[in-house]
Amino acid sequence: MKTTTRLLDLTAAMVLVVYVSFSPPLVSGDPGRRVSMTLVRDAAALGAFCLDGSLPAYHLDRGFGAGSNNWILQFEGGGWCNDIASCVDRAKTRRGSTRYMSKTVVFTGVLSNNASQNPDFYNWNKVRLRYCDGASFAGDSQFGNGTSLLYFRGQRIWNAIILDLLPKGLAKAHKALLTGCSAGGLSTFLHCDNFTSYLPKNASVKCMSDAGFFLDAIDVAANRTMRSFYSQLVSLQGIQKNLDPSCTHAFFPEPSLCFFPQYVLRFIKTPFFILNSAYDVFQFHHGLVPPSADQTGRWNRCKLNVTACNPHQLDALQGFRKDMLGALMNFFRNSTRGGMFINSCFDHCQSALEETWLSPTSPRINNKTIAETVGDWYFGRGEEAKEIGCPYPCDKTCHNLIPASTSDFLASNASGSGHNSRGTHLTFLFLLLNFFSSL
Repeated sequence: MKTTTRLLDLTAAMVLVVYVSFSPPLVSGDPGRRVSMTLVRDAAALGAFCLDGSLPAYHLDRGFGAGSNNWILQFEGGGWCNDIASCVDRAKTRRGSTRYMSKTVVFTGVLSNNASQNPDFYNWNKVRLRYCDGASFAGDSQFGNGTSLLYFRGQRIWNAIILDLLPKGLAKAHKALLTGCSAGGLSTFLHCDNFTSYLPKNASVKCMSDAGFFLDAIDVAANRTMRSFYSQLVSLQGIQKNLDPSCTHAFFPEPSLCFFPQYVLRFIKTPFFILNSAYDVFQFHHGLVPPSADQTGRWNRCKLNVTACNPHQLDALQGFRKDMLGALMNFFRNSTRGGMFINSCFDHCQSALEETWLSPTSPRINNKTIAETVGDWYFGRGEEAKEIGCPYPCDKTCHNLIPASTSDFLASNASGSGHNSRGTHLTFLFLLLNFFSSL
């Protein structure tokens, strides 16, 4: 389990770090404009610390004009740690300490302040909550053995950041959107109603998870790897007391199931939007086919290149999509205030970059981009904003995220042609994921 833990922690971060690092340089508003970090100085009084004891932080980009009283908060993602060894390792990185984080970040996608890239939210106050607790901002305990000291204080970090933002204008918000990507997308499920409780009762408050609908999947070896992982995470970091009590009561004696979005979703009262790929690459690599379920490497070629998957493997991928849609069906049919965009791109996190959020070549369902669908949902434009794309391989708007062969990637880079497609970047990412999966 130790190896699986490190891989879930490391590769989730790799999906975000490498993906962004090898994507075209995208900026919010003015080229090169960056947003500075704010340390939460009062966090210590609340016992709100990162894994290593450093102060938590966020980045705030002030709104302007008609958006000056509106707020969007985005949870940062980056995997989890569910045992002491992996959390000790994580505490020495930017995923567990603000000491190692970049002090400025560029806001793109849903956080962009460029009207052409983000027409519905560009002039809102925008906040990125830095992730340094390893448990989707949900834990509340600590560990010390005389040698190592770890703070599992994600819930307190969440509270401390909100309390720091309220006097800066959040307390008077007219409109607000809580969102997040990956582990941050999962945070959105866990904190959505609590976020609403902090804001004025007449405010329009909604939540959106991006790539956070982690499924309670049965892997290809007939094990529940993610369920086991989350159970250990909930136990280690003292998360149970922070989970929705209605959910934990309903799922007694397995309260850790309420860490899964599919089980807590029906208890969320705030309007919610779910953005996810039905073939999410992180879940493909670590929920459906975790390293522990493929020790002989039979899935390696398929993971690198979906066109290399054999019929049995394609059936498993289609089965995963079917299970995800099944878990969402009650929400799809019965939620009157919910929205969704479930496409078939082999991707992970689609609201963070302009190229997938809103551009001439962005993914589409029924000729609508993600940004257009989210905007229609938030502002109540037209009919229900619930879009489900057709299954692989019929979606032609996915940038060829996994090229026909990995040799295409090698050839395009060796030639020095400057080819900069997102598909190439994702293939490079998959090569790295495969490398770390072999460790």
